[in-house]
Amino acid sequence: MKTLFLIGYMGCGKSTFARRIARRLGVSYADTDALVEAREGASAADIFRYEGEAYFREAERAVLDELIGAGAAVVSTGGGLPLWSDNMARMNAAGLTVYLRRPAEQIARRMSPYGRRKRPRLCNLADEELVPFMMRDIAAREAVYAQAQLTIDCAAVSDDEALERILAALRPTADGHRNGTE
Repeated sequence: MKTLFLIGYMGCGKSTFARRIARRLGVSYADTDALVEAREGASAADIFRYEGEAYFREAERAVLDELIGAGAAVVSTGGGLPLWSDNMARMNAAGLTVYLRRPAEQIARRMSPYGRRKRPRLCNLADEELVPFMMRDIAAREAVYAQAQLTIDCAAVSDDEALERILAALRPTADGHRNGTE
């Protein structure tokens, strides 16, 4: 199995899906945000605040490089990781990329107050600003996210069904290709 990269907007469920998939497949799981935070000894919000976004993205890129070299794993990426440099192309070349698409309203409903506070781009927004900001931000990112090899419309299916679709895409077909990706 090549590396499976889950991409999508912050709060769409990448980490939860990655843990569940890794458990089902018996492979390792990695969360790029958690790895950056552990290596830097600070939260993503603090890294953004004190070091800046460019510094965070470079640290994130270093983590991505290590994960690509490590072999089979399920990786939950930060929401902005695919947008930086050639990260999306690198992930597409190294494994299967899956875009977990959710509308802003659904993400906002799912996000806990803690989940919102830990996200540097959302933590200072008033409640009434959250969904409009997320809608604009998701729209700006859509062209990059759409480069994923598989897109799951999470608003149209249950989380369990989305999980099964991802697992099905990982199973090889008779011709050796993965289902739904080639």
